[in-house]
Amino acid sequence: MTAHPRAGLATLLLVAAVSAGVARAESDATIEGIEKYREALRDGNPAELFEAQGEELWKKPAGPKSVSLETCDLGMGPGVVAGAYAHLPRYFADTDKVQDAESRILTCMATLQGVDVKKYVDARWTSPEKDELVALATYVSGQSKGVKVAASATHPKERAMFDLGKRMFYFQGGPHDFSCATCHGQEGARIRLQDLPNIPTQKGAAAGWTSWPAYRVSSGQMWSMQWRLADCFRQQRFPEPIYGSDVTVALSMFMAATANGATMDTPGIKR
Repeated sequence: MTAHPRAGLATLLLVAAVSAGVARAESDATIEGIEKYREALRDGNPAELFEAQGEELWKKPAGPKSVSLETCDLGMGPGVVAGAYAHLPRYFADTDKVQDAESRILTCMATLQGVDVKKYVDARWTSPEKDELVALATYVSGQSKGVKVAASATHPKERAMFDLGKRMFYFQGGPHDFSCATCHGQEGARIRLQDLPNIPTQKGAAAGWTSWPAYRVSSGQMWSMQWRLADCFRQQRFPEPIYGSDVTVALSMFMAATANGATMDTPGIKR
């Protein structure tokens, strides 16, 4: 006896539905497992050690002028660190530029301490110079933990930087014709069990912005946002951007302003 075609189709649809249900259940279980893993990592986050190191560097006299960074103006007034990171990047009249935390720290090192910051900009990641900057950024970010993100985009240069960041986010190029949006421009994307936040949304931008700087368990390293962006460029096979350059600040501005209203949770911890 020959089976009716409709019966065969119904069987295929049933199998497909069951398979999809199993896949969703496995996906949900995987996501739940990842979240439990992340929660376990939070207990005794090694990032706290880098935060303490950054605080020590912030308060230690250094450079030709033998001055600390304690009077550095991060946008909330000279010497005010609490809550400052949550309002960055922002426009600074003294430099006539939009700056993020790391580029602003370089400005303070140059103006207050008399440091030649070129060696810090040119230094390789994992060098002592970059380690100092990452630690300082970690300390500053930690002083905004629990504070709502409020990156301003009212000044013309802030708006221009936001627009540049958005254009860069969607810019495709390199040998694989990648853009930031290739990985971070859709919902539900994941690579090696790592969720990829959908940055153009408030929720996605919050996930991508509010947890950096972060300690990376897989490498045993503390990464600042500048380092994270540099690694994204590497993965796209783009030339590595100059540390603290406009393109990196612009991408940060795009993320921060899109994440406005979210709560800072730095320093973070990643797989």
